[in-house]
Amino acid sequence: MAEAIEGMKQAFAQLSAGRADAPLRTHLAVSDVDSTLIMPAHVPDNHALAIKIVSVFGSNIARDLPLINALVLALDDSTGQPLALMEGGAVTAIRTGAASGAATDILARPDARVAAIFGSGVQARTQLEAVCTVRPIEEVRVFSLGNAEAFVQKMAGYGPIPTNMIIASSPAEAVRKADIICTATTARAPVFDGANLKPGVHINAIGAFTPEMQEIDPATVVRSRVVVDSRSAALEEAGDLIIPLNAGLIDLDHIATELGDVILGRAPGRTDSEQITFSTVGVAVQDAAAARIVLRNGPAMNLGQTVTL
Repeated sequence: MAEAIEGMKQAFAQLSAGRADAPLRTHLAVSDVDSTLIMPAHVPDNHALAIKIVSVFGSNIARDLPLINALVLALDDSTGQPLALMEGGAVTAIRTGAASGAATDILARPDARVAAIFGSGVQARTQLEAVCTVRPIEEVRVFSLGNAEAFVQKMAGYGPIPTNMIIASSPAEAVRKADIICTATTARAPVFDGANLKPGVHINAIGAFTPEMQEIDPATVVRSRVVVDSRSAALEEAGDLIIPLNAGLIDLDHIATELGDVILGRAPGRTDSEQITFSTVGVAVQDAAAARIVLRNGPAMNLGQTVTL
């Protein structure tokens, strides 16, 4: 995870500097709750060239099937030849967690010790691992409409994650003492009331990847310093920002900066200890960077198999 977090920082810096190419993802609405996304990217400094096809089918939950299914195709950026085909669900979960880890490392208070996690799926697992990689978290509060007990049993004590994990009885109980909040849900309405937030909290909101989806209440967005991985992607896809924008509660200038600009030293991140900071959305450079790390580490770990096309 630490290597993945560093890879995300490098990718975000190249994106904000204009050195990486990541067109807005193509979004195919299969139904009201099911969609398929196509995401290409080139991160030249990392020699990372890849395309991901990812399906997010909300209807799979009732079928006891994975919410996310994906494939990542990595290409040689000097010849265009295919290098590897990867199971994309794991790559997506790790790179999304690592992106939140990067945002947390950049924006969260150094003295952050309590984390709150909304959701209990695969994405929630890597969110928690990443946050605990960059901050010495001592307590985790979990709120989920799914199987929170199984999540706690699986994650308590895993890697940097503390054994002190509490299943919150309500969203308010989850967030009141939290220094860092991660929302990894498929919600279309806010998952907690921002009035219960403590000053100085940092929020990673990863679930609202369409204009109609929403995890964070507009009032919280209004009073937060908003930092995104890609301004153009956020304005196209992030419901948590698009909804208050369309309601006239914020304007375009409310998006303070991009993570890459903070990494490059071109803009500040957190500007005071009482400030609420907020990071959202997701971009294809993350997948390309993650795939490059897999290509580097996989053969040394005897993972995968060689095929002839």
